[in-house]
Amino acid sequence: MKLIRWRMPVLARHAGEWEGVYSHVDAEGKLIDAHRSHLICQFPDEGPWDYHQTNRYTWSDGREETHVFPATYAEERIWWDTERIEGCAWEIDARTVCLTWSRKDMPGEYLYEMIQLSACSNKRGRTWHWFREDELYQRTLIKEERVG
Repeated sequence: MKLIRWRMPVLARHAGEWEGVYSHVDAEGKLIDAHRSHLICQFPDEGPWDYHQTNRYTWSDGREETHVFPATYAEERIWWDTERIEGCAWEIDARTVCLTWSRKDMPGEYLYEMIQLSACSNKRGRTWHWFREDELYQRTLIKEERVG
């Protein structure tokens, strides 16, 4: 078992499959997009990645997207540097993981994310705060349940 499971026990409780809904709202709270999600969070025992996440999104109009986010562990954080994003995540208490990241296709923008995991580890709430030129312009609200 890799060190990450011992050093990041809250993140380790996220291992498995999650389904939920992403609701994107503008700075005033008006809904601008919503879609279903299915995420797979893994901690591979072998290979170069300490953490591996696959996100599948589905919209009511039939659109679908899949994104893969492998990460490495160092300095009490996990670090992403993929074709799509770069950033890191760390734990702040017994239920909370925080992230800061940016999308490589959106220069001048960055996001902060907070994930709250239930005591039973089967429900979680996530919020993303989107900034452009240091001004909040959007939020993403995510409610998920463990399905596997």
